[in-house]
Amino acid sequence: MEKFKFSLLVLFGACSYGVLSTIFKLGFRNGFSAFELLGGQYVFGWIGILLIVLLFSRHKMSIKQVLSLLAVGTTMSMTSIFYAISVEELPASIAVVLLFQFTWIGVTIEAIANRTFPSREKIISIIILFVGTLLAGGVFEGFGQNFSTKGIIFGLLAAVSFSFYIFASGRVATNVPPYTKSFLMTTSATFIVCLFFPPAFLINGALQAGLWKYALFLGFFGVVVPVICFSIGVPKVGTGLGTILGAAELPTAIIASITLAHEVVSPLQWLGIVCILLGIFAPQFLTARKDKKRNIELSA
Repeated sequence: MEKFKFSLLVLFGACSYGVLSTIFKLGFRNGFSAFELLGGQYVFGWIGILLIVLLFSRHKMSIKQVLSLLAVGTTMSMTSIFYAISVEELPASIAVVLLFQFTWIGVTIEAIANRTFPSREKIISIIILFVGTLLAGGVFEGFGQNFSTKGIIFGLLAAVSFSFYIFASGRVATNVPPYTKSFLMTTSATFIVCLFFPPAFLINGALQAGLWKYALFLGFFGVVVPVICFSIGVPKVGTGLGTILGAAELPTAIIASITLAHEVVSPLQWLGIVCILLGIFAPQFLTARKDKKRNIELSA
């Protein structure tokens, strides 16, 4: 039951990430660039977590812990930067599919780190998720197109970077309170994003022109909620299950695009959403059934 509670927390963090693409689309419609929105996301998110830390969490740490968490934060920012470049070069649906390769990459990283082969439940889940991601991303409806090699490379780099972020969230400085841990990771991530994309929006009038509304929501759903949820949940459920639960981002993104951006979703994409949901809950169901069978055999 305890593991299920933390699984829900990771699931909630993944769903929070799923809202971002729609907020970005709404920001684009109002004339703001991807880099303004991305910079606003991290600056506002960093301020949000700073306030939480000042109010609820003060914890002494070693220099080693501080440096390791700052290093983990670089994987957050690089995921966002790589993905932004991929979206510029490719159709959004293809960029999403490339990013979602983090599901099997994360399970592979966990298997290598633990020197164990992934469980049957995880392999079944990854196969279902892979098929569901292709369907939900509309890949089968886009055959025959020529795609940018640069976009594909950066999309895959985003997947690798996100996989390492989830892995490190569950392994690094696990004894540090989640709020403090989240703040340090977000600090280095925000610094790197601002280094690549200087936050000119702070002085050029973009905030007053309405960017602040999008930055506020992006910071909350793209930094504060998921980073804290992953910091708390991933160490408890493990990297492999954490990456599988992270796949909830795509169905959430599609549902948000329907409700907020009024986009049309094809039947194949709906089928993909169902497959992804099955892939997310398959490990939970199969593990529970295995445990029940084991308990029956032990009591017999």
